[in-house]
Amino acid sequence: MRDHLLDLVGHTLDLGVIDLVKITGDDKDTVIAGLAEDRSVVVEGKFANPVADFIGNFGMPNLSKLKILLNIQEYRENAKLAITRRATGEPEGINFENAAGDFKNSYRFMASEVVNDKLKTVKFKGVNWHIEFEPSNASIMRLKMMAQANAEEVNFQAKTENGNLMFFFGDHSTHAGNFVFHQGTSGQLKRAWSWPIKTFISILDLAGDKVVKISDEGAAMITVDSGLAVYNYILPAQSK
Repeated sequence: MRDHLLDLVGHTLDLGVIDLVKITGDDKDTVIAGLAEDRSVVVEGKFANPVADFIGNFGMPNLSKLKILLNIQEYRENAKLAITRRATGEPEGINFENAAGDFKNSYRFMASEVVNDKLKTVKFKGVNWHIEFEPSNASIMRLKMMAQANAEEVNFQAKTENGNLMFFFGDHSTHAGNFVFHQGTSGQLKRAWSWPIKTFISILDLAGDKVVKISDEGAAMITVDSGLAVYNYILPAQSK
């Protein structure tokens, strides 16, 4: 269970804008849902195999605390992590105990009715994807360099030109920059949509294989396969 928790925290909290996720689990699937505090990204994920400890419907709040507990030296080797449950059978929290049994902590889940209310807007209806590709490490590095050169910018624009996916930063009336993020795209983006730079880069920095999809209907999605789970990060665009 510790590995699954570390994977979950690493692919949600580490974005810097998510501190609460919802878990829906049964004997067939364990599904993850999350929403950035600034609503810049919706997370939909699923573990490759169902996690028996996560059967139920509950929230994981204060992920920053969970990350601290998972990384405390006392709990790194031979620790005992146990799910506690209410009388109804609903998951209540996690008890942490070191190998010696003399160092204990508890982490409490959020009740299903509360997390359902807080994340009730988390629903992606789906769109047609016009661009789809696997980003290269070189392209991600170039994106970081362009973001550094235009540090005053919050968003960038994505457009297709001459069969290439171009990223544009800034306003040409002042400072601006652009570069080819991916060559040889088969689809086209005809509208000018903008995307949050920091969040986009944070997702591309996560561990795992990645696929980027962009729709001319105003949405982008980055899929990250960590090996333990597949996470879909949906970013709603802004017209500019």
